[in-house]
Amino acid sequence: MLGKAARRSPPPHRRTRPLVTYALIGICCAVFLLGPASGLTAPPGAHGDAADLLVAQTAYFERWGVVPEELWHGSPGRLLTPLTALFVHGNWLHLLGNMLFLHVFGAMAEERMGRASFAFFYLAAGVLALLGYAAVHADSVQTLVGASGAISGVLGAFLCLFPRARVTSLFPFLFFLPLRFPAWAVLLFWFVLQWLAARTAGDRPGVAYLAHVLGFSLGFLYAWARYRCAARVKRAAASGDGPRAPGDPPPGPR
Repeated sequence: MLGKAARRSPPPHRRTRPLVTYALIGICCAVFLLGPASGLTAPPGAHGDAADLLVAQTAYFERWGVVPEELWHGSPGRLLTPLTALFVHGNWLHLLGNMLFLHVFGAMAEERMGRASFAFFYLAAGVLALLGYAAVHADSVQTLVGASGAISGVLGAFLCLFPRARVTSLFPFLFFLPLRFPAWAVLLFWFVLQWLAARTAGDRPGVAYLAHVLGFSLGFLYAWARYRCAARVKRAAASGDGPRAPGDPPPGPR
């Protein structure tokens, strides 16, 4: 469990409020509280008992979540489920875990990318992660819900953009002591765990680890190409050290 992320040095300008991150957290929480998964709303049925609640939850997840077999072979409306599934969570632990990660890592990523770019990136990473999982398990009838793929994309981008940031972490095998580690150590450790789990998970019910791996990889590659690689090209162009055509004289005094 991760509690806080911070730069090694203060930013050179005043930080802006991460409104997109807050909005995403608010939407996910509102959708969960108003849906049957929270257990706070009365399920439809003759008695409103546990059996009715289970039926309502199953129908809710199947309607708004991604079912790979139906995504590729069902009605055209199922093509929207990779987007709607990002705002649906299975239970309280699922919701709170995802929102904690989004709160810790989303604010700094949003500040670096900008609000509009971060919103587009978040949705694209989540949709692509779910589509990738559904493509690998095209015949699966297990329902996928949750923002994990999108948040994994945020983690990947954060690793690329802020590898030396310090993250306050709580690990069970360290007796839950609050310790600060470099972001690269924490996030690479998390990624390796997801990758190892994805190799054995298959399409059985449970956590879609493959979606986590895909989202993280997409986020890291996007941030590297969009910000790191582009920044190096701009610096090279500004210094005159960029690529030269054959026969051009070298930069510098002549």
